[in-house]
Amino acid sequence: MSKTERQKMRAGEWYCCRDSELGMLQHQARVAVHQHNTALPDPSAQLSPALAKLFAGHGANCLIEAPFHCAYGINITLGHNVYLNAGCTILDTAPVTIGDGTMLGPNVQIYCAQHHMDKALRAQGLEIARPVTLGTDVWIGGGAIILPGVTIGDGAIAGAGAVVTKDVAAGETVTGNPARPQRK
Repeated sequence: MSKTERQKMRAGEWYCCRDSELGMLQHQARVAVHQHNTALPDPSAQLSPALAKLFAGHGANCLIEAPFHCAYGINITLGHNVYLNAGCTILDTAPVTIGDGTMLGPNVQIYCAQHHMDKALRAQGLEIARPVTLGTDVWIGGGAIILPGVTIGDGAIAGAGAVVTKDVAAGETVTGNPARPQRK
């Protein structure tokens, strides 16, 4: 029995992103994101009900400022005390795990999808999903971009505008495009 495109995506295999099941999941995410982005903030709520229901999991005291965007939402897991500033985008075709106490500045982008390099296969919608993991107490500066397959270790910092193409060790600070470690 052949795998569905969703099963291929979850298994980290090449899949077609132009699939009806994936399209329905993206629609569910758009509805939840729209509800989040247009609702009046509830000071007693930790995470908007729409996103809390959509995400794979979340800890206590999480706050996501509007506007926010995600591709599916079902692949996002937040630890406790996570903060995402306005304008963050998470293209969660693979698991995105954000650890306790981690903060993302405005307009941070996390990408899991990598499109095929062959233009004919890319035109057919072929892509592969790579997970992104942010450890505990990570700080991602405004406008930073985290590329597919990247892990950022506990206590690390990615400076504003950094384009993080490779893993970042725990406690390390990276800046620039491509992001490189700062000298101590």
